[in-house]
Amino acid sequence: MQKKYLLEISVETVEAALAAERGGADRIELCADLPVGGVTPSVKLMRAARERLQIPIFTMIRPRPGDFLCSSAEFTSMKNTISTAKNLGMNGVVLGILDSNHGIDVDRTRELVELTQPLPATFHRAIDKSADLLQALENVIQTGAKRILTSGGAKNASEGAAMIAELVAVAGDRGTIVPGAGINASNIAQVVKVTGAREFHSGLSSALPYASRDFAKFEIEVRKLAEALSRLP
Repeated sequence: MQKKYLLEISVETVEAALAAERGGADRIELCADLPVGGVTPSVKLMRAARERLQIPIFTMIRPRPGDFLCSSAEFTSMKNTISTAKNLGMNGVVLGILDSNHGIDVDRTRELVELTQPLPATFHRAIDKSADLLQALENVIQTGAKRILTSGGAKNASEGAAMIAELVAVAGDRGTIVPGAGINASNIAQVVKVTGAREFHSGLSSALPYASRDFAKFEIEVRKLAEALSRLP
């Protein structure tokens, strides 16, 4: 039976990914360097994660931290990494490019999304840099990205919940809005209630520092979040 809600957990190690899987995560977002928002993981990490995990893995395609602008060399690197990720058995990618005005770079993002097919692409929280999120939503939909990860332009998903709800309503069946940032077991019920979303993203940094190597505790926090989500109507 299909679950009513889906939980994606972002990780930067195989050990954390396995802990998330044991804790009840439905999907992994695989990254390197999560404290800076996540960048492209190594080929070694992608391969090891795919060999050991049973659940789907979406890999980050982001060549560097900082802004979401993209040079020609970085754009080429992103295209090459997408091809590598597909060959390594990833189930989807997470990406996004902005222009110099913090708007969505529709043309180049669309080119990346088309290269990703038939795998789905998630447009990441670069959208939260946009001054007009509703216009940014329309632009992301034009790129063909199937999911949009967002905090509603706020510091976290709880603070941006009302805006996320509006994005969910406007997107309809044209794309899946995935609330993320600051989500944990203590606030997931409220985020679900306000946003009306069906997929949720968390790195659990509000419950456990990224630098922690306590994977047993990470598993516990993921399980608490997954169980809280499973109890919701």
